[in-house]
Amino acid sequence: MAAQRPLRVLCLAGFRQSERGFREKTGALRKALRARAELVCLSGPHPVPDAPGPEGAGSDFGSCPPEEQPRGWWFSEQEADVFSALEEPAVCRGLEESLGMVAQALSRLGPFDGLLGFSQGAALAAFICALGQAGDPRFPLPRFIILVSGFCPRGLGFKESILQRPLSLPSLHVFGDTDKVIPSQESMQLASRFPGAITLAHSGGHFIPAAAAQRQAYLKFLDQFAK
Repeated sequence: MAAQRPLRVLCLAGFRQSERGFREKTGALRKALRARAELVCLSGPHPVPDAPGPEGAGSDFGSCPPEEQPRGWWFSEQEADVFSALEEPAVCRGLEESLGMVAQALSRLGPFDGLLGFSQGAALAAFICALGQAGDPRFPLPRFIILVSGFCPRGLGFKESILQRPLSLPSLHVFGDTDKVIPSQESMQLASRFPGAITLAHSGGHFIPAAAAQRQAYLKFLDQFAK
């Protein structure tokens, strides 16, 4: 009997995470899923100046190779490379470039069975699915989506009317009860946009959990898509 093909999942990093750092932070999840899923990590296209932040440790920005540079998907101010998930932004600067980058990754690195997003990457993943459901040919709907520390993206750049419509695909929403960066109610609000959403709360903060209890929940969710 032939072995099952692992599910392929495109994973979108959080704000101020480097590609290498995001791979490391998803290492425990990758080990937990093992042969069930192949995780392909992608960080944003926009370099973020070195600064301490909740989504990834800073580094010597000027001397870093590209895969170690902190990056983001969009900024919430016109003149400053900053982002706030919980405030209405002045702009969503850099969003179109990020959509183009994800579209290119889906085309060049795909096909993918699902999307996984963390924090700002989770908000972007949800928006991408909304665009796909609305008919954007760049973003075919995945079979499933996993959103960790997600939130509903704010700002006119997200055409919020699209996100008001139910998103009709299977979803797993993971959030920490003690997350001080993205409070759990923000993640629950995003989950409410997905009919039939499955939620997975953990006692920790702003990270991707992969302990035994979460591992079982991930596997149970993914098993329904195994061929």
